Amino acid sequence: MQAQQNDKHATITTLIVFLGVLTASSAAGHYLIVGLVPTSLYVGTLMVMPTLSAFVTLMLRGRKISSLPWAWGRHGANWAGYLIPVFYVGVAYALIWQLGLGGMGNPETLAEWRGELGLPDADGWMVIALMVVLMAVVQFVKSLGTIAGEEIGWRGFFVFELRKLMSFEATCLVSGLVWAVWHYPIIIAYGGGDTVFQLACFTVMLVSMSVIMTYYTFRARSLWPAVMFHGAHNIYIQKIFSPMTEANDQTAMWSDEYGLMIPIVVTVLALIYWRRARAAGM
Repeated sequence: MQAQQNDKHATITTLIVFLGVLTASSAAGHYLIVGLVPTSLYVGTLMVMPTLSAFVTLMLRGRKISSLPWAWGRHGANWAGYLIPVFYVGVAYALIWQLGLGGMGNPETLAEWRGELGLPDADGWMVIALMVVLMAVVQFVKSLGTIAGEEIGWRGFFVFELRKLMSFEATCLVSGLVWAVWHYPIIIAYGGGDTVFQLACFTVMLVSMSVIMTYYTFRARSLWPAVMFHGAHNIYIQKIFSPMTEANDQTAMWSDEYGLMIPIVVTVLALIYWRRARAAGM
């Protein structure tokens, strides 16, 4: 009993150290983005702070960085990590286009993509297909460094510490809420719409994503499914589907990470994984 109590206190101390270091380091990153200018270099700086905080915490607590779940794990979990965001983002935008909440094929985006590809006279579908392939593969690989900068900290370290104290369900909820709040300064500064509405949609989305990501993290005992998941989520929303969508007066309310549709779809999916985790005794 005494040993269990000591372990609990040690875990609580570890979490307090991590959150303290994360708060201080992220405040500096948020200042660079919000107080100066939101360049990719400053955004990348903020994105590596969860991992930096995890590394500092491990060193302060006398633990090795090698103790994190670095193993690649099973290919199936990593493929699921990549393909699940493709599925729910695709479903969300198919509904948006089908219901007239936005149009498929933004002419401004097509013009930009033709210019980037050096194909000014190419057919629109060929431009879309080529850009999707390049974004889904090349841009995805390019983004993995900063994505890992978040996920080594969140899913590689934070969720495993929380799980020592909490159930799987509580771990998902707490980690998802902390992950969402960590983004709030940028949304408040640059969201450009109804801030409360945007924060609510974004929070629901991230908590739901956290359920699925944590499920595969624990199942594979690896941080890589979460890296794949996070990277695919960002690419398919930010680089592919949102730019492809032509806006109307309802689009802002329903599309992107601050609208309703993606949180609705991913929440339905998260409930399925919530039940799977219970059935598996996680």
